[in-house]
Amino acid sequence: MAKRSKRYRAAAARIDRAKRYPLDEAIRVLVTEDGKAKFDETVELAVKLGVDPRQADQNVRGTVVLPHGTGKSVRVLVFAKGDKAKEAQEAGADHVGADDIAKKIQDEQWLDFDTAIATPDMMGVVGRLGKILGPRGLMPNPKVGTVTFDVGKAVREVKAGKVEFRVEKAGIVHVAIGKRSFGADRLIENAHALLTSLLRAKPAAAKGNYMQSVAVATTMGPGIRIDPATARAA
Repeated sequence: MAKRSKRYRAAAARIDRAKRYPLDEAIRVLVTEDGKAKFDETVELAVKLGVDPRQADQNVRGTVVLPHGTGKSVRVLVFAKGDKAKEAQEAGADHVGADDIAKKIQDEQWLDFDTAIATPDMMGVVGRLGKILGPRGLMPNPKVGTVTFDVGKAVREVKAGKVEFRVEKAGIVHVAIGKRSFGADRLIENAHALLTSLLRAKPAAAKGNYMQSVAVATTMGPGIRIDPATARAA
């Protein structure tokens, strides 16, 4: 077992491991505790859902625009031509192209972007990149709004803090909700936005207890378990 740092052990000692904290209290404890890391840590929510991701009708996937963003600068690539390429550039896309960008990705394994957006007419080109983009979660998808003719809106939303969530094989959703420097109030608002979106994304086929457990943690700190009832009330 890895040896924990003195800072980690001190932070963990202030958390009641047997307690399920209300959501707001958990985040306030997290950001006000002593012993901060030397960098601005990311704050992440982990939610265990009562679904079986192996079943197509129980897959949970969607997007949410966090009111205060993630604190991360997101590099956006847009596959588009003509007026739509110009629209993407004006909206602030970091990279815009078509066959030229696709060739660069194929030949050079170039992946200097965090999100890819494409107009529907470009999916024939983008589809050939599935083996490269798919495993990295970078493939444009109409279900999450990254295949669209409204590329300007899509770029602006991503830059403003739109994030994608997707249930993993173990039934857990991990999403960064901001930086520790945001302070409790902004992190709480982001957490509420995410949890509300997760509840709305509940599959009709999901039975029983949907939101089974919730925890919040910083990059280098211990997790705090949250009372799921307070998360559902978000």
